[in-house]
Amino acid sequence: MNLASNETDFVRILLVDDHAIIRSGLKMLIESQSGLRIVGEASDRAGALAIASRERPDLVLLDLDLGSESGIDLIPYLRSAAPQARILVLTGLRDTEVHRNALRLGAMGIVQKEMAGEVLLKAIQKVHAGEAWLDRSSIANLLSEIADVDSSRPDPEVARIAALSPREREVITLIGEGLNNKKIAERLKISETTVRHHLTSIFAKLGVSDRLELLVYAYKNRLAGPKT
Repeated sequence: MNLASNETDFVRILLVDDHAIIRSGLKMLIESQSGLRIVGEASDRAGALAIASRERPDLVLLDLDLGSESGIDLIPYLRSAAPQARILVLTGLRDTEVHRNALRLGAMGIVQKEMAGEVLLKAIQKVHAGEAWLDRSSIANLLSEIADVDSSRPDPEVARIAALSPREREVITLIGEGLNNKKIAERLKISETTVRHHLTSIFAKLGVSDRLELLVYAYKNRLAGPKT
């Protein structure tokens, strides 16, 4: 993987984790890839915000459990301190509601700590490109707790899905691939405003309130498939 266009153009990453050994291992893994550089490490809120303000990283890799502090609560402050930074959560927590809150507050992806290093590197690539990231483990947890595990489709869902236009189905498929509005617009050769209009219509027709609920709905009803 090479995300840099030349030797001096790096994806600049801030690590936020309260365990020094984990930060050290992550730094070795990430900097083994050309184009990725760690520009700061923090173990707590104060350190993370200071470094984010000073270094203006492109991406923040954030643990949700910072000992006596919550990484969830830190997300809005990180977005304020470094508005250009994309936030990727790396966590050992399996609480689906916590994951939902992180995404709603502005995180662009969730990676479980037990996943292979290659998964984290792929997630960094996708999130840096402005795409959302949920690995198979996260999707499975969301589906088991948010969606009905029964694979049969109730009649009301058949009617809702039938109301979708072909273009709306295309948008849902691309949402399932993790694309943001800009990427969807480019892929479909339409404006971002049109994409937003399609999403508003999709939300209303399917009875979902945000992209995460749409993603779960789409996977449950086979309108999209999880990343491999």
